[in-house]
Parts: sequence; structure tokens; C-alpha cells
Amino acid sequence: MRRFRLLRSPFSWVAFALLTACADPGSPEQQVRAVIASMETAAEARDVGDLMEHISASYRDAQGQDRAEASRYARGYFIANQSVHLLTRIESLEFPAPDEARVKLQVGMAGRAGEPGAAGLTTDLYNFDLALIREGDEWKVSYADWHAH
Repeated sequence: MRRFRLLRSPFSWVAFALLTACADPGSPEQQVRAVIASMETAAEARDVGDLMEHISASYRDAQGQDRAEASRYARGYFIANQSVHLLTRIESLEFPAPDEARVKLQVGMAGRAGEPGAAGLTTDLYNFDLALIREGDEWKVSYADWHAH
């Protein structure tokens, strides 16, 4: 089985299962969870535009990519993988400041390269550390680091 390494893509985390919480839907915690769920939906739909709506203009990742480089990589990944499926679990969600969130996220990813029915299925499990900042009324990802589990 050929493995497609997603370590270069900050959008691997993007992508994410619908998450639920007992918190108030308007609480910062629930807002951050909703952003992660929206990013997952965008990644599974292979929609770079929707995905990028959740990325801050000041974004940088641990590999030094900025927002534009991350967008280009996501486009290439979505072209190479005709289907993307994600399963996520938030391991921790903290607010070190009122306008900053820190998320530890585990993401299982499966993608299929090539034509439907082709044997190009790839799977990976990653741990992500994300920082989100509140920009106006929206939470945006400002930093990401990830490694294979």
C-alpha cells in the first residue's frame, strides 16, 4: 500500500468530524469546535476556498509555511486525492487568553488517489497542535504543528 505523507500539509487537520460539546453554542469553546468542524467539512469536500476562510492572514506553521503556501499545498493535495475522509478527536482545548485558543487534536485520515475503485487508498494518523486567534467575531487558525502518530 502506497502512503501519501500529509505532514507537509497544515490542512490535514482540516479537516475533522463533527464535534459536540455540552457548552453554550455561543461560548468561545463551542465557537472553536465549530471552526474545526467547518474545516473538516471543507477538507472532505476538497474545497480550498472554504478551508482558507478559517486560516488567519498571519498564519505560519512549524515548517515555516504562510497562508499562501498552505493554500497551494491544499490545492495540490486535493487534486492528487479524489476523496478525503477524516475522523477527529479533540484531546484538549484551552484558552490561555480571552482571544486565543490552543487545541491538541488527533486526526485519522484516509484518502483515495486516482479513479474510483483504484487501489490507491492511503491512511495516516496525526497529532496536531493548533493556535487559533479571535479576529473580530471569528476564530482563525494562526499556527499549526503536526506529527505522525
